[in-house]
Amino acid sequence: MNAYKFAQQVDIVHQRASELNTQAHSSSLPPSPLLQESLEELNTALEELHVAEEELCQQNEELLATRQALELERKRYQELFDFAPDAYLVTDIEGKILEANRTAANLFKISPKFLKGKLLVNFIPENQRRAFRCLLSQLRNLEQIQDWEIHMQTREKLAFEAAISIATIRDEEGNPRGWRWLVRDITIRKQIEEQLRAMHLQNLQLQEATKLKSHFLAMMSHELRTPMNVILGFSQLLLRPQYNHFSPQARSMVERIVSSARHLLALIEDILDFSKLEAGRLELKLEEFNLAELVTTVTEELHCLAEQKKLTLHVHVQLQNPIVVNDSNRVRQILINLLSNAIKFTDMGSVTVEARELTQDRIALVVKDTGIGIAEADLQQIFQEFRQVDQFLTRKHSGTGLGLSIVDKLVRLMNGAIAVNSKLGEGSTFSVQLPRTVAE
Repeated sequence: MNAYKFAQQVDIVHQRASELNTQAHSSSLPPSPLLQESLEELNTALEELHVAEEELCQQNEELLATRQALELERKRYQELFDFAPDAYLVTDIEGKILEANRTAANLFKISPKFLKGKLLVNFIPENQRRAFRCLLSQLRNLEQIQDWEIHMQTREKLAFEAAISIATIRDEEGNPRGWRWLVRDITIRKQIEEQLRAMHLQNLQLQEATKLKSHFLAMMSHELRTPMNVILGFSQLLLRPQYNHFSPQARSMVERIVSSARHLLALIEDILDFSKLEAGRLELKLEEFNLAELVTTVTEELHCLAEQKKLTLHVHVQLQNPIVVNDSNRVRQILINLLSNAIKFTDMGSVTVEARELTQDRIALVVKDTGIGIAEADLQQIFQEFRQVDQFLTRKHSGTGLGLSIVDKLVRLMNGAIAVNSKLGEGSTFSVQLPRTVAE
C-alpha cells in the first residue's frame, strides 16, 4: 500500500471515529464508562496513525527524490556510455555482446541493434581466433587485462590495430558472469610509431655516415698535408738565391707551384678544422692577448689582397680594454675568413673591420663590405658546410665552401653568436659577438 492510499484509509477511519463520538454524546442512554474508555483509546490510535501517516509521506517523498536521482544518474551513465570516444562493450562469459555504445558500432561498421547478441570473436581475424578463445578461457581467473594489442576487423573484414582493456564482472558470490571491454583503434598510432622507428634508424645511419665522413676527411687531410708540405718546402728551396739558376720562365713556373701549394694547403687545413669541429674534437687553447693588436695585424696581412682589387680597407678599433681571454689563433682564423670573403666578393668600394665593446663582458667584431651581397632567400644556408650561394661564384673565386661554416662552429665553441645582414647588390655585414673571457 502506498502513502496516498494509506492516508485515505486513515481519513476514513478518522471520519467514522468522529461519527461514533457524535452518536455517543447525542444518545439518550446513560453514559457508559466502557464506551468512553474505548472512544479515548480509538482517538489515541487515530493520532498515532496520523503521525505514522506523516512519517510515511515524508519517507515517500524521500524515496521519490532518490528514485529521480537514480534515474538521472542512470541516464547520465547511459549518455557517457553511448557517447564515449572509445568503444565500450559488455559481454557474457561466452563473449556474446550484451551492450555496446555508438563508438563500438561505428568501429565495427554495424548498427547497434545488430551488434547486440553477436559473438565478439566474429570481429577477430580467423588466423587469430584460436588465441582469442584461449584468452576468453583464461579471463575466468583474471581480474583485468590492460592494453592488450590485437588485430581486429570490421563487419566488412577491414582489418585494424586495436588495444583492448578488459575488466571482469562478478556476481554476489564472486563468480564471473561477464566482462567489460574497452576497445581503442590504434592503427594511426602504430603507423606513427613505425614511421618514428624508420626515422630513428635513418637518423642512426646518417650519424654513422657523418662519423665516417669526418673520419675520412680527417685522415685524408693528414695524408694530403704531408706531401703538400714537402712540395711547398722544396719549391721554396728552389727559389732561394743559392739554388736559383732558372730562366725567368722557369722561375715563374716554380712561383706558381709555390702559390698553388699554399692554396691547396689552406684548403686542406680548412677540411681538417671542419672535421675536428664536426666531431667535437677541436679544443680551444685559451690565453690572454691584445685583441686590438690582433685585429690590426690581420688587417695588415690582408691589405695586399685589397690593394690588388683597388679596394679601400678601413679599421676601427674602439676598445677601452683590449685584453681578452680566448684562443688567439682561432680568433685570427675567424677574422681571416670573414675578411678574405669580404675582399673576395667585393669588386669595388671598401671593406671595413670594427672591434668594439658591447658590454663589460662582451665584445663585437664586425666586417662590412660593399660587395655583391646575399639574397634574402640564401641567408639561411650560408653557414652550411660545402655550400656557397652561387655555384658560378664558387668556380670564379674557388674555395671549399667551408669558410663560413668553420667560422660559425668556432663562434659557437666560444659561446658566442654570429649574425649577417645583407641585401643583394648592396654588400654584407657580418657581426660576431664573443665573451671577453671564454670559459674553459
